[in-house]
Amino acid sequence: MHRIDLATAAPDMLGQVLAANAAVAAMTSPLDMRALESLLTEAAFAAAMVDRGDVMTGFLIGFGPGAAYDSPNYRWFGTRFDRFAYVDRVVTVPAAQGRGVARKLYAAFADAMPQQERLVCEVNLLPPNPGSDAFHAALGFREVGRGSPSPGKQVRYLAKPIDAAAGADP
Repeated sequence: MHRIDLATAAPDMLGQVLAANAAVAAMTSPLDMRALESLLTEAAFAAAMVDRGDVMTGFLIGFGPGAAYDSPNYRWFGTRFDRFAYVDRVVTVPAAQGRGVARKLYAAFADAMPQQERLVCEVNLLPPNPGSDAFHAALGFREVGRGSPSPGKQVRYLAKPIDAAAGADP
């Protein structure tokens, strides 16, 4: 398994990103090619883990402070922290779950953002996402707040120090 930069990825790889995101859009948010390209323009980190044959196993898109990104969750962190690395979305394809894909992506993001103090993200309370809750708890994330970024959606805002995340699982 190796990592590729989504900012320079081939259209086929971006198609795999869109398909993986569509499968979990209720937990992340819908994404089309135009929105994906916009995210990649502003992202501080956008990578996919890939198996042989260029089959994507998962991806992560993240932002640093000061990005022109109009997400209510991103803005929540931006009003509270000066130095943060925000995980906008991380998706592991079902066939690759349990293989450490997301852990590797989180560690790579943290390693790419050493000037930031904390790695941050949100996890859904409504609709519930128990798998994500367990994953983030295992990585040592702690709740730093709660919010309702859109109707019918409630989230827990999570954070952990970057130095505790960096290099955690190469």
